[in-house]
Amino acid sequence: MIYLGSAICILVLFYYGWKFTARNAYESAEYTVVESEGPFETRQYDDLMLVTTELPQGSKGGDGRFMRLFRYIEGANDQEQKVAMTTPVFMEPEANQSQRQMGFVIPKNVSEQQIPEPTNDKVQIRKRAGGLFAVIRFAGRLNQESIKTAEEKLEKWMNSKKLTRDGAAECAGYDPPWTPGPFRRNEVLVRIK
Repeated sequence: MIYLGSAICILVLFYYGWKFTARNAYESAEYTVVESEGPFETRQYDDLMLVTTELPQGSKGGDGRFMRLFRYIEGANDQEQKVAMTTPVFMEPEANQSQRQMGFVIPKNVSEQQIPEPTNDKVQIRKRAGGLFAVIRFAGRLNQESIKTAEEKLEKWMNSKKLTRDGAAECAGYDPPWTPGPFRRNEVLVRIK
């Protein structure tokens, strides 16, 4: 009986720990779905304000970029203001050779007011211009191989719809790193002319 009670307690703690740190616990960037077909969508995004940092070429995550952004939302800004975590985290894939960045979306209530300025010179505030995007959603780990495969599938779908891309792809991750691969939500987005 003790083992059963312990197992139930652990499962309940795991469930609530996951629920309050999973993607549905955060504000997400708003968009309007224009067309949907399986894992593919065309979406209309409004302008978004992001807090960003550059991604060095060849970086594998150990370069501190995530922590620079995390410190900003924890109060490393001129107002020492905590800023709520949001989804997704936008990133430019490794294939994009210039101006590769990782960015957190600034919550709507903060972007409508005065956005706190970063205190770290490697962190910037920038606007992500809205527009029409072709998107593919997929599960699993977000890495070069999965991004390349998703982008190729998205390109084929765009060709079948006679959509013309306008620039390089970007990717978006919605889940914390401890989320098991099959439950992850990842996307590759391409701006449409």
